[in-house]
Amino acid sequence: MSADFLKELLDFLKSESRVFSVVVMPDFFLDRFLSINFDAESFCDILIDVIKRKGGSIDGIEQTELRGGNAINTASALAALGAKVTPMVCTDKLGLELIKFHLKSSEVNLSHVKILEKPSVTTAMEFKTGKGKANVMLRDVGSLADFGPDSLSSKDFKVIEKADYTCVFNWAGTRRFGTELAETVFRHTKTKGRGKTYYDTADPTPNKEQVPKLTRKVLQSRFVDVLSVNENEAVWYALQVSSELKKVEKSLKFDELAKEAAKILRSHLSARVDLHTTSFSATFTKKGQTVVSAFKVPVLRATG
Repeated sequence: MSADFLKELLDFLKSESRVFSVVVMPDFFLDRFLSINFDAESFCDILIDVIKRKGGSIDGIEQTELRGGNAINTASALAALGAKVTPMVCTDKLGLELIKFHLKSSEVNLSHVKILEKPSVTTAMEFKTGKGKANVMLRDVGSLADFGPDSLSSKDFKVIEKADYTCVFNWAGTRRFGTELAETVFRHTKTKGRGKTYYDTADPTPNKEQVPKLTRKVLQSRFVDVLSVNENEAVWYALQVSSELKKVEKSLKFDELAKEAAKILRSHLSARVDLHTTSFSATFTKKGQTVVSAFKVPVLRATG
């Protein structure tokens, strides 16, 4: 981080600021991490051996259970920074108790959590590879798949109207009504509310057939203030809005391709584009771009 950026950050942190109110939606996941100290091929051999024996245990697999989901993790981080956060996430009765366990901050209002039939669950297996750790995530999105505008009440929309920021995550997890959810919430925020809108779709691949509709109805609308993407997402959406990326797709390294994709997105969308990668983070606005290298730290977990 340059000296100028560091000074600006320190000055900001020292300054007096008002408390912001934020709405986040719609995902909370029960996450279980399996740390598998084998490469994939060796582990498959072990699995096959157990199956041939008609079943059995594999001991020594370190496992951890944590809260998961873009929305609920963002709620936790923002509350730690002093923001007042209202999660409008869906889970079951057990999930709500786990949210209460993980989020003890008085800054988090849990009265708008939706109790539905099935929770969202992820089991993440982390394997050793020659280039570090790699993960395979086994997901059951549960009732999140059907979460849409009709899942929100008039009381929810009143809170959205008063919020400084409304953040929608995990479009791919809201399989059936994700586009309608984002379009409705963001339109309501910009026409009846006073806050800014933030969108992080997560990996669109599981719902790729609906990406053109998402791009047309949400990303290219004027209702999104900030679009947050990683490398894969930036490339996906840039290819939707322009043919420019095709010309350089094979000549650039992936992180540079992602940066070019983010530039293209910014030139075709009204939103600010925030790009996060494994090697740097960047933001692209009408006035230009800011790129900051990531810190080099030991990778303890490949998931989350």
